[in-house]
Amino acid sequence: MTNIFTRIKDSIAADLHHMMDQKEQKNPIAALNQYLRQSEQEKEKVRKLVERQYRLKGEFSKEYLKAKDFADKRLKQANIAEKASEEEMYNFAMKEHEEYKGRAERMKNSREEAITQLEILEQKYEEMKHKLKDMHLRRMELMGRENIAHANHQINLVVSEEADRPYARFAEMEQYIEGLEYKVNSSYYRSTFDRKIAQLEKEMQENASAK
Repeated sequence: MTNIFTRIKDSIAADLHHMMDQKEQKNPIAALNQYLRQSEQEKEKVRKLVERQYRLKGEFSKEYLKAKDFADKRLKQANIAEKASEEEMYNFAMKEHEEYKGRAERMKNSREEAITQLEILEQKYEEMKHKLKDMHLRRMELMGRENIAHANHQINLVVSEEADRPYARFAEMEQYIEGLEYKVNSSYYRSTFDRKIAQLEKEMQENASAK
């Protein structure tokens, strides 16, 4: 039995969530909020890409300096081997020198390209942040206008001609109470009329006897 009630409760909750989702879809502010949340997620992805580009620039710089140092080292060693007439060692050192020199040149170009790309990426990222900030501010403005519109709508409902019905009800109630008061007063007057007449008649008889 508990499981049955649990399933019923979950089913009702699911229906309510579905109804709320449909309501939000019809609400422009809710749709704008959803768009802004998605945009914030995209901004976070771009931020991570910018950080990754910084790391790549650092790696290119490190590899460039390493290759340049090895190229200079092998060139110096080649000169020593040449002076010592060690042709095999000379050829090995020069081959290594050319390899490291080419690598250093490649890493230098990659580093410069990474720097250029990073500058462009940073500019676009800043533009993206400014645009998102403007969108958030615009949303606040729209929410303020929406609040005012709702408030004015509620006020108009209260002060509109259609809203005069409650006041008509007050008038009806006042008339009803006045009617009750009239009936009570009339009933009281009738109930005391006979007694007052009898008292007047008795007083008149006493006055006649006294004469």
